[in-house]
Amino acid sequence: MFFCIKFILIEEKQILYQKNIMSKVLISRSENYSQWYNDLVIKADLAENSDVRGCMVIKPYGYAIWEKIQGVLDKMFKETGHSNAYFPLFIPKSFLSKEAAHVEGFAKECAVVTHYRLKNSPDGKGIIVDEDAKLEEELIVRPTSETIIWSTYKNWIQSYRDLPLLINQWANVVRWEMRTRLFLRTTEFLWQEGHTAHSTKEEAIEETEKMLNIYAEFAEKWMAMPVIKGYKTQTERFAGALETYCIEALMQDGKALQAGTSHFLGQNFAKAFDVKFTSKEGKQEYVWATSWGVSTRLMGALVMAHSDDNGLVLPPKLAPIQVVIVPIYKTDEEFEKVNEKAIAIKKQLENKGISIKYDNRDTHKPGWKFAEYELKGVPIRIAIGPRDVDNKSVEIARRDTLEKNIYTDNEIISTIEILLNDIQENIYKKAFDFRTASTHKVETYAEFKDIIENKGGFVSAHWDGTAETELRIKEDTKATIRCIPLDAVEENGKCIVTGKPSTKRVLFARAY
Repeated sequence: MFFCIKFILIEEKQILYQKNIMSKVLISRSENYSQWYNDLVIKADLAENSDVRGCMVIKPYGYAIWEKIQGVLDKMFKETGHSNAYFPLFIPKSFLSKEAAHVEGFAKECAVVTHYRLKNSPDGKGIIVDEDAKLEEELIVRPTSETIIWSTYKNWIQSYRDLPLLINQWANVVRWEMRTRLFLRTTEFLWQEGHTAHSTKEEAIEETEKMLNIYAEFAEKWMAMPVIKGYKTQTERFAGALETYCIEALMQDGKALQAGTSHFLGQNFAKAFDVKFTSKEGKQEYVWATSWGVSTRLMGALVMAHSDDNGLVLPPKLAPIQVVIVPIYKTDEEFEKVNEKAIAIKKQLENKGISIKYDNRDTHKPGWKFAEYELKGVPIRIAIGPRDVDNKSVEIARRDTLEKNIYTDNEIISTIEILLNDIQENIYKKAFDFRTASTHKVETYAEFKDIIENKGGFVSAHWDGTAETELRIKEDTKATIRCIPLDAVEENGKCIVTGKPSTKRVLFARAY
């Protein structure tokens, strides 16, 4: 018995040692949050920088998360009557100039195609642009699709019977960025963009708000990330919109991240592209428009909202692998015992619709695997050794709290189901409590600047409604108005900068 206990202790120490060696791959968040984020995205195999400056390669594990995000949202869009379509990557330059605010908003971010052919260099050193192959009109690589889509809608819409037109597109876009960061800000990124046309202003506004609520529901119920719904100031609106609604989330470093936007475009694009319909009364009228979108920026939010110094913490609903089984054995005979039990558990969990991986690779030690799946944020880990087979039990560890306990065989399936729900709820509560503790009401500019500079988080303050004051605050503190919350109550107060009367508080923060 003594030798058996001694062997078990040695085995556990070896696993712990292997795990510690593997886990020392991240700098702590408190030491350097920015480096922690960059390192985690790369070392957790989510993405990496590509050879094309400012662009990223989304790796299989990262793309699997994006596919889950895409799958859930796509289902929600279709349940509300939307259909998917696809529009060209290239947009004629003249299209952008048809809506003045739109072109002004995107002009500095556009990549432009000027030629359509290459040729061999006369000196025999590589290839050059063929100067005789200049396009008659330059093409813009899609920064957003309002113009090309509304040019198309002109052919699709003639009568009120063609409305509403509810279209979504999954695509890539290019916005030239000087300072890039994986997922958060890259020259090329993936997104979805909804573009809808309506017969009335009221119906278009209802659509804009509906999609905002879908984004908020997804963020909170699937991403486990609490958000604040609001609308943007005129300065922060989408170029060409009459109103921009948004969801804002708070990251662990106290900075805000805009996680989704929904725009009421009025009739601006309909007028720019002459999109009219014949009403029931036989009159020719311009349609009313919306657009809305989220992007792979949500991947960055997912990392920053929940993860810790050990690696990713993924909400079970979006985790590519919800449960991993790691066998622990020394001999072939022990492996056969453990393998039989692991396969049986795997089948039972798969029958419950749970995504599970059985890692029976013999190229890595159990401690290394423990650290790998901790780094990758797998919500639940099951460890099975020969003793567990004999004792009819397993060790189950949860990623969010790092707790581990022994459960009997007849408890495994029900425990896993309960834990997955509990982890989802726990990481939401943790993020919600953090946001609550990091939201500050202030009455003076001195208070405001002190919190922005030394604490971070959301700052609720009165603003006089002018762009001048908004700009001054941004220049003084680098904080911007993230939104005017939809649930903001009427409250008499004074602008923290000018002292002018104000009836609503707005939400400020430094942001990504």
